[in-house]
Amino acid sequence: VVLNQIRQGKLKPTDEFIVSVNAWRRGGAPSHTSSMFIPIHNKVSVDNLLHGVIIQSANDACIVLAEGISGSESAFAELMTKRARELGLSRSTFGNSNGLPDPKQLMTSRELAKLARHIIQTYPDYYQYYSEREFAWNRIRQFNRNPLLAMNIGADGLKTGFTKEAGYGLVGSAVQNGLRLIVVVNGLRSEKERADEGKKLLEWGFHNFQSGLLFSEGQEIAPAKLYGAAKGHVPLVAKGEVRLMVPRGTREKIIARVVYSGPVPAPVQQGQKIGLLKVWRGDFLVLEVPLQAAETVATGSMSRRAFDAATELVLGFFRAGLQRL
Repeated sequence: VVLNQIRQGKLKPTDEFIVSVNAWRRGGAPSHTSSMFIPIHNKVSVDNLLHGVIIQSANDACIVLAEGISGSESAFAELMTKRARELGLSRSTFGNSNGLPDPKQLMTSRELAKLARHIIQTYPDYYQYYSEREFAWNRIRQFNRNPLLAMNIGADGLKTGFTKEAGYGLVGSAVQNGLRLIVVVNGLRSEKERADEGKKLLEWGFHNFQSGLLFSEGQEIAPAKLYGAAKGHVPLVAKGEVRLMVPRGTREKIIARVVYSGPVPAPVQQGQKIGLLKVWRGDFLVLEVPLQAAETVATGSMSRRAFDAATELVLGFFRAGLQRL
């Protein structure tokens, strides 16, 4: 949420927020949880607060950001849930800003992985914070809690977590030979087990999987039918390359389908989001990629629009007849 606000220009890294009594008491030194140990009523920049959240897992920094952006932590949690839906995280709900125990605080392992991928792809400048080994603020030096960073396996993020209910958890990512993997583990019994299992999964993934190219950058994936446009179809493309992780040495059946609501009314702008590429490996849906218009298509002539309208009318009657049957 914070990075999205910065990206939209609603927030600047240099903006400062005041540490409230609530943030100090529930997330600072009195809370006896991971913290930046920010003194009460201090002003702290958004950039420093982000460093505290990402590197130190600072609960006080989370609450300060939440209150500074939304006025209260509960309002910010609602904003987090709303943003989750925008990102396609349909099962995630939030009751606070820092992940401490709360009945509303729910995320699946799959959605944690999807969120990690979104952060990596969308905010590369800020993703670098996750690989920083330490952060010092107000003469207090603290180290990154991610154990994967020191294991020489190409790890560069993301976050650890712990509650009594969920156990020890980790969302991690690493790159080897140009291949990036994301790992999610949870419910483990100790910090050591969390580190060991995260490393094992990443090493197993690098050894047993490879990335296959499905569509090159700019390659037409499918045409989308248009309505009232100067031409009948517009080519759909992904934002970049479309790659799929496949097991080494196997030949599983790959099925790709394009889903969109059509015909798409004109005019259409280049880059306009239109549909979704869904890819199955065997019986499992393994990839979803947004598709956009490869070019701009203007509104068609009056005769063209009339023809499209007549065509849709006839098709509408035909579909209605099939439904009655």
